[in-house]
Amino acid sequence: MQSFSAVIRTASHEQHRAAETSSFMTGLLGGRLGVAAYARYTEQLWFVYEALESGAERLTSDPVAGPFIRPELFRLAALERDLAHLRGPDWRAGLSALPATRAYADRIRECAERRPSGYVAHHYTRYLGDLSGGQIIRDRAEKTWGFAKKGDGVRFYVFEGVTNPAAFKRSYRELLDGIRADELERQRIVAECKLAFALNTGVFRALGDEFPLSA
Repeated sequence: MQSFSAVIRTASHEQHRAAETSSFMTGLLGGRLGVAAYARYTEQLWFVYEALESGAERLTSDPVAGPFIRPELFRLAALERDLAHLRGPDWRAGLSALPATRAYADRIRECAERRPSGYVAHHYTRYLGDLSGGQIIRDRAEKTWGFAKKGDGVRFYVFEGVTNPAAFKRSYRELLDGIRADELERQRIVAECKLAFALNTGVFRALGDEFPLSA
C-alpha cells in the first residue's frame, strides 16, 4: 500500500510537470529572459508567501496543520531582502500582484481560515518545491545574473535553518503520512495539491504573457 505522501506525489505529477515546463519557467532557466522577469517572479512569490505565513500563527495549535508550521521554513523575510536588492529600498511602492497571483494567494488564505487540511496541501507544494527544485533556479540565477552565491537576490532559495534538506524532506513526508485526516479528507488534500499546482501554473502563464520569449 502506498504511503499518503507517495499518493500525493503520484496524483499531482501531471500538474507538477505542467508547472515545471511552462514557457516562462523554461525561458527563465534557459537564460532567455532577463533579470526583470526574475524580479517580477520574485515579486509574485511575495504575495503567495505572505498569504501562507500570515495565516501560519493561528494554525500552530491546529491538530491537522499545526505540525507543519515550521519557522525554519519561513521565506517572507528572505523574499523582502531579495526584493530590496532587485528593486531597491522602495520596492514596496511598486509591488503589484498579477490577477493569477491574487487568485492563488486568496485560495491559500481561504484554506488557512476555513480548511486547515487544504492549507497543508499548499504548504507542501510550495515549501518542498522550493526546497527541492528551487535550488535549480537559484543556481541558474547566480550564474546568469551574477548574484553572490546564496546572497542577496537568491536568499529566498537558501533555507539556512534546514541543515540537512534530504533528512528534512523525509521527516516532512512522514508528517504527511501520519496526518490526522480520514480517507475523504485525504482525497480533498490530494485535490487541493492539484489545484495548488494549477494556480502556480496560472501565475507562470501570466508571467509568460508579460515576458514573451523572442522568436
